[in-house]
Amino acid sequence: MSDKFELKPISHAAIPGAIQKIERYRLLNDPSGAESICRDILAIDPDNQQVNVMLVLSLTDQLSNGSARVMQDVRDALSRITDPYQRAYYTGLASERQGHEWLRRVSPGSSTMAYDAFRNAMTWYEKAEAIRPADNDESILRWNTCARVLAREHHLKPAVATEYEPVLEE
Repeated sequence: MSDKFELKPISHAAIPGAIQKIERYRLLNDPSGAESICRDILAIDPDNQQVNVMLVLSLTDQLSNGSARVMQDVRDALSRITDPYQRAYYTGLASERQGHEWLRRVSPGSSTMAYDAFRNAMTWYEKAEAIRPADNDESILRWNTCARVLAREHHLKPAVATEYEPVLEE
């Protein structure tokens, strides 16, 4: 038996307090609680850029729970960020966080996936750097972090392209 519940909307006046709760839930390591609050706010204020960014952060805090669903939700949230700098920066951050998650995994291909995610993050940070506001070097700081991870983690390598020759039956 499956219960369906109709979600209760919050009021516009409650948004500032709800945003504080998002921050608190993230600090308490309850990213799904923070995500839920983000979704409640976005249900009544879908263009709230601050909350769209917080949703990206709350979702990427959950990458260890299953990255396929989470990353699709992250891409959806990133598409709603209208500022080109923020969209590039947070796309890089999402990829970097995915790289860290792949780095923690011990499974076939995880080293290559981690490498690719860190390099993708660096590409997005370079895009953000090119359009960053004056005196804002956060994209450079993140790029340097990725570069240091790749330098330190020698086992992370790009995929090796191999030529494939199909076996032809006679």
